[in-house]
Order: sequence, then structure tokens, then C-alpha cells
Amino acid sequence: MIETLPYLENSSFPTLVRDNLASIQLNLGYLCNLSCVHCHVNAGPTRSELMDKQTIDQVFAFANKSGVKTLDITGGAPEMSPYFRYLVEKAQQQEIDIIDRCNLAILEESGYEDLAEFLAKYKVKVVASLPCYLEENVDKQRGNGVFQKSLSALKRLNALGYGRQGGDLILDLVFNPQGLDLPPDQQVLERRYQAYLQQHYGIVFNHLYTITNMPIKRFGSSLVSKGLFDDYMQLLLDSYNENTLDQVMCRRTISIDWQGYVYDCDFNQMLDLPLADSVNHVHINDIMNSQLIGENIAIRQHCYGCTAGSGSSCSGALS
Repeated sequence: MIETLPYLENSSFPTLVRDNLASIQLNLGYLCNLSCVHCHVNAGPTRSELMDKQTIDQVFAFANKSGVKTLDITGGAPEMSPYFRYLVEKAQQQEIDIIDRCNLAILEESGYEDLAEFLAKYKVKVVASLPCYLEENVDKQRGNGVFQKSLSALKRLNALGYGRQGGDLILDLVFNPQGLDLPPDQQVLERRYQAYLQQHYGIVFNHLYTITNMPIKRFGSSLVSKGLFDDYMQLLLDSYNENTLDQVMCRRTISIDWQGYVYDCDFNQMLDLPLADSVNHVHINDIMNSQLIGENIAIRQHCYGCTAGSGSSCSGALS
């Protein structure tokens, strides 16, 4: 098991403590229409784990008590949750912003034909995965035909007003490397994406986020099978940038899984590391009256993935 490797057990990573809580990253479940090779969640079409309505209501109760005004929704494909639309509608009623971590291809699936219009109606911020602007690279990482589906979805979002400068429908894209490299300079790559997608497909977007591949779950397992795990971990260790420590997202975000258990980040969730290295798993109900400020964050060697090079978070580079 990748989770038991020495690199992920004893950490030399610096101690981190929590700041004011600004957002909640909510994993609605591991069901997905894709099975990407870089997926740290091991999501796919055969997964059945999905958050129920009661747990979603508990998350809203905590958000209201803690003053959190941003829910960052992920999966799997979060839109495949039977309560995705309920969540979005309730968030609008409570003036909570929603970020939808969208794989784009879901917008082209049967049964989701009106999803783009729904997202636009509720002004949901879309953060869409597009690991490259070249078809061969995207299909290699995400599956045959995914690139063309992604283009169709982007054009549909653009037609609704997403990604337009000065508009209120935000469309951001996410890049992650194809192999053992760290992401390139985010601003430089953003300009390349913008120029290429506009010139070749007439597609526009607001910003590009570069995210480092984490050596866990599906990507970690592929490294192990190729005998490259140690090499990749050494790259992360050698590229450590202490200037990113103040900006790592675990300091101001918590991650909640489909059962309502709380983790310091989405990666710790996948490694089953309880919040603050607690002996037992912590449920959202257990922290209903807590602000969490000053608590230690559970750290392991994979944390170097967030602090390598320019740093990495769900909002892209950190420095």
C-alpha cells in the first residue's frame, strides 16, 4: 500500500498551525465519469461513496457557526452527487460562495445536458481541470475523447458568459504535469494557454492554476509500479521552498469527506490522517463550536508537494 511507505510515515516537514478558517473543501464522494491516472482520490465510475443530505446540512450548520463563506466542492465528479443542486441552491440562500471543481467532460454526459445552465444561473465559480491544451496529452492522462469533450464544455460555458473579462461568471483552468516534473511558471503558462485556446478554438477563461501531482493513491501507485517513487519524493524534497509555508491552504481550509469526517487537507483525507493527528477520526459535529485556530496540522512527507518550487494549492502557485 502506498500509504504505508516510509516517506509518508515519519516527517521532517516543519510544524504548521491553523489560522482563521476561511473555506471548507467538501468532497461529495468518489463517483466520477473519468478515471484519470493522476487522480489522488482513486475516483471512478464504479465508486459508490456519496455524501447524504443530512451530512450536507451539518456542513452548512458548521459554516454558519464558524462564519465560513466559501464551500469548495470536489469529488470524484461532485456534480454526480444526487444532492449537488440542493447544495448549490442552499448556498445561495445563505449567501455562501460555491467553487465547483469540474472535470468539464461531465457537462457532455447524458443526464447533465442542463448542468452548464444551472451553474450559470447560480453564478457558481467553475474551476475546471484541463491538464494540457494539446489533445494527445489530455487523452493520455484522462482517457480517449476527453479533450474534445472538454473543448465542447468550455465553449458551452463561454456561450453562457463564463470566462469573459469583466463578467461575473468565473472560469478558471487547472494544469498538472504529465510526469515527474514540477509545474512551470504559472503566469507564463497561463499566457500560453490563453493564446493557444483563443487562437485555435476561440475559448477564453479567467485564470490558470498550476498544481503539483501528489505522490499518493493512483499517482503514487503508478510511481511505485515504475520504480520512480523515491525519485519523485527526492525532487519534492530538493525543491522545498520555505517562502510558501504561510500560504499553504491547510492553514485556512479544512477538508470534509463524504461521511462528514474532517481532515486538515484533501490529501490527508485520502491518506486517512485524522484532523490534527487526533487518535480518533473527528466528525463535523465534534467541532461544531470550535474555530480550530492554533491547532497543529497533521503533516507527513507528502506535504513537500505543496511547498516544492513555487508551491501548490487548489488555487495554484503560492509564490
